[in-house]
Amino acid sequence: MSKRDNIPNGVLPPHAQAEDSNTLTDYEVRSLDTMCVNDTALQHPWWYNLKYLAVGIVFGIVFVKAEIISWYRIQEMFRLQSFHMYGVIGSAVVVGAISVALIKRLGIKTIHGETVQFHKKKFNKGQVAGGVIFGLGWAMTGACPGPLFAQIGTGFFVVVVVLLSAVAGTWVYGYFRDRLPH
Repeated sequence: MSKRDNIPNGVLPPHAQAEDSNTLTDYEVRSLDTMCVNDTALQHPWWYNLKYLAVGIVFGIVFVKAEIISWYRIQEMFRLQSFHMYGVIGSAVVVGAISVALIKRLGIKTIHGETVQFHKKKFNKGQVAGGVIFGLGWAMTGACPGPLFAQIGTGFFVVVVVLLSAVAGTWVYGYFRDRLPH
């Protein structure tokens, strides 16, 4: 059994799928980290994606009403003064874990009948450093990437600076990714 046998079809680039070699190149290994292996091959009209916009709007409203986007709530969390945000994050983890367990156990498929696949991820010490940097940025700005748009939508336009900084940071990482230890 080769290393390629563990990789789902369509994940590797076409030239790599055709090769007979049993070893993966560095590019192929890194591609596994960046590609969505559960991505659908179905094609839909553009308006089909409006459902995601609707869900995003509802999600943003829930964030606002639950005070998840509140800078003060985020500061309370990082100063260990309130359980509110820990309760929200903890309940999200529990709901996510139960959902994944049910999907695996019951073999639940997508709304289009496609199989949902879960792939093991390899731990990397860079994830710890990245998590620390992410947490520091979250604590300093009072903004996690999830609710940035909800914060902007509620009139906190200074958060546009945080959004542009997040985009710039993502670009810088992408630019230097090949030279970073993974």
